[in-house]
Amino acid sequence: MEILLHPAYFGSIFQYVQLVRAERVVFENEDNYQKQTYRNRMYIYDSNGKLLLNIPIKHSSSLGLNTKDNRHQKYRDVLIENDFEWQKQHWRALKASYQTSPFFEFYEDDLYPLYHKKFRYLLDFNYACLDFVLESLQLDIKIEKTSEYILNPKDLQDYRHLIDAKSRTTFSNSRYPQVFEPKNGFIPNLAIIDLLFNEGPNSLTYLEEED
Repeated sequence: MEILLHPAYFGSIFQYVQLVRAERVVFENEDNYQKQTYRNRMYIYDSNGKLLLNIPIKHSSSLGLNTKDNRHQKYRDVLIENDFEWQKQHWRALKASYQTSPFFEFYEDDLYPLYHKKFRYLLDFNYACLDFVLESLQLDIKIEKTSEYILNPKDLQDYRHLIDAKSRTTFSNSRYPQVFEPKNGFIPNLAIIDLLFNEGPNSLTYLEEED
């Protein structure tokens, strides 16, 4: 299977279920940025349940761009708003949520740089997140990036809709142990790092066995 995806802030478990099955993975680099997507947000599991972590971005209007550009800013041109200490906040949230998980310390040293090195562009940060996950999964897969926007993919299964945080997907992955499950129950289809911290090296096998 050959698939087309959007780069995400780590990305959901469902996205990686599709990715690990694919023989070829192409990431859309030439689309327009849209709000309320997994481009700059992810959901993790903290002591109170599902928690949203959101990366602040510099909106095109604040950069002095005209109205047309505001509507059609390229994803690859989106700048992260680093005046906010979002990396420190997200790192603290991850540690508070997963410090007691079985495999957080196993991945901590490799994850640390993502939250302590400044990234200018959102797309660059998301590709760094992708690299971390692929290395953690020990998944050797060919990754390609588009050089122009693909309106109607002919030879690729189009999974770009998985970037929409508001989409009503019917996917519900199989249960695996979660840190706060005894308190709040199992929460499906969180960010892929929830699976990694709880399942560790077994994560790839888990993804491969999902329907």
